[in-house]
Amino acid sequence: MELMVLLDFAWGDLIWIIIGGAAILLGLLGCFVPIIPGPPVSFVGLLLLQLKETPPFTTNFLLIMAGIAILVTVLDYIVPIKGAKKFGASKAGIWGSTIGLVAAIFFPIMGPIGIIVLPFVGALIAELMIGKKTGKALKAAFGTFIGFLFGTLLKLIASAYMTYEFVTNMI
Repeated sequence: MELMVLLDFAWGDLIWIIIGGAAILLGLLGCFVPIIPGPPVSFVGLLLLQLKETPPFTTNFLLIMAGIAILVTVLDYIVPIKGAKKFGASKAGIWGSTIGLVAAIFFPIMGPIGIIVLPFVGALIAELMIGKKTGKALKAAFGTFIGFLFGTLLKLIASAYMTYEFVTNMI
């Protein structure tokens, strides 16, 4: 029975599955790397899978996924700033958090923990550098950190769902 399934497989679809799978993986990575827009890249993976001989998705599903990718991407820019401002962070704190994230990615000394810790440390250092007292700097760094985590979580949920749909519709 399994041999029949393998023989029935449209081998021309393999290229779309491989390229789409690469986009899906890159999209998941993009949830943590600020240079890569995770959900839009994951959505490209779904579009590539749609090029199979028998397209797996409906137009409505793809439109909904496109809307989610756009919405999450926009929110990823808005939510961290709103969270940071709510806790009293300055532009310097937001930049410090971003620099901490980039440092965690390009200098993975601390491993995955660095992606969580270094944005907080970057925001704290930046807030202290502009003259905030330690308590206010900690509060602002915490707000920046919470906003960053929430934005990352939104991206991860969207990209993970697209990954699920890709995998379940691959063959």
